[in-house]
Amino acid sequence: MTDSRNNRRRFITAMAGAGTAALGIGQARAEDEMRFPGDDPEHFVIYQLNHGDVDYQTHVLNSMNAMIGKYGDNVQIAVACFAKGIHILAKEPKREVDEEIYARVAGFAENYNVEWIACGNTMDTVGYSEDDIRDFARIEQVGAAALMEYQEDGYAYIAW
Repeated sequence: MTDSRNNRRRFITAMAGAGTAALGIGQARAEDEMRFPGDDPEHFVIYQLNHGDVDYQTHVLNSMNAMIGKYGDNVQIAVACFAKGIHILAKEPKREVDEEIYARVAGFAENYNVEWIACGNTMDTVGYSEDDIRDFARIEQVGAAALMEYQEDGYAYIAW
């Protein structure tokens, strides 16, 4: 965290504490509990999405929605897609993808900064090229390695 952000945080925390003390309202929140727009999230999670059936995909997306509902912008979510799950990231899926799920995936990327990772090995197997993958997704050659690397970076791993 930059010095200016630390100084801003200390100043605002001190002012909040002074204001509530003067009013007799009680203690201000501790400095480490106070978050500001643009602060890095405190929670990190990576989901595995590797099945093509609608119920499975709906459960994964609903869990992501619940995480965002609970933590708001205080959670960073990533999703590694491989096997039959890869098709939700294709511009023109080679397997049927539910329209609502397809739209929700884009909505998570656009509105909640969810990182979508396409497995390059699965893409090779299915016959997708980089041009076939939706613009918000990025490609990692080995999807399982991406799961491991995210965990090494402190992300909690969620799989169904």
